[in-house]
Amino acid sequence: MNEASTTQPQPPQSQDEQPGQQKPMLPQPETIRDSYRGSQRLKDKVAIVTGGDSGIGRAVAVHFAREGADVAIAYLNEENDAEETERLVRKEGRQCLRIAGDVGDPEHCREIVRRTVEAYGRIDVLVNNAAEQHKVEEPEQLTPAQIERTFRTNIFAYFFMATAALPHMPRGASILNTGSVTGVRGHEQLIDYAATKGAIHALTFSLAQAVAGRGVRVNAVAPGPVWTPLIPASFDEEEVAKFGADTLLKRPGQPCEIAPAYVFLACEEASYITGQTIHINGGGHISA
Repeated sequence: MNEASTTQPQPPQSQDEQPGQQKPMLPQPETIRDSYRGSQRLKDKVAIVTGGDSGIGRAVAVHFAREGADVAIAYLNEENDAEETERLVRKEGRQCLRIAGDVGDPEHCREIVRRTVEAYGRIDVLVNNAAEQHKVEEPEQLTPAQIERTFRTNIFAYFFMATAALPHMPRGASILNTGSVTGVRGHEQLIDYAATKGAIHALTFSLAQAVAGRGVRVNAVAPGPVWTPLIPASFDEEEVAKFGADTLLKRPGQPCEIAPAYVFLACEEASYITGQTIHINGGGHISA
């Protein structure tokens, strides 16, 4: 894993359930490069990463561990993926707490925070990352149940986690939200998903204003097409095979190319950055 893939790598494939599993993906998403050298920028910090079992969430958890942080990963029910993330974190010499459940439930979000504080004593970084997306061919296919489900996972949970975690976050702590290029550009087949991502960008700026006086920073990372379990779980085989080919780099990004931005935003070097959304999308121009 010295370099991220530079060619269109994925054969046709699909999965039946959201948010998808990393273990059956071909090729495997790249979590961290062998060349990435940690420098203890997050030494002895404590981080929660929702959706931390796979994809970008796993990459963030492992990068944080290589930088010296202990992590709690929250995930729905993908135990095999979560166990692998825990193994990778512990390989870096750090602790990993696994917490399964639905982040769309506010009580479960409070439980994630309670168990993390019980295990580690505080929360220095909250990474809101869990997401799901459901493709529709026509707007009329959007059902109230699907809309509510997508919003509960993708945006309600960000509110639930932030409000539960903030009382346990000291000055210098940070909240990092995973947005998306779709939150700016929209997507004709991911209407509800794109709406939640736009809401995340607005939440990031508003929450940053609300907690600046507490010394807590809030930022977002907005990836473009990235090779994660959400992709085969959302699109048909032919779409998966072409995923990311329309970027300037003619390929999807890898989680290992996204996670270092979270490291930077979480560490002291980013102490003057708050209320911002960082776009990592293979060359897309974002003017908003």
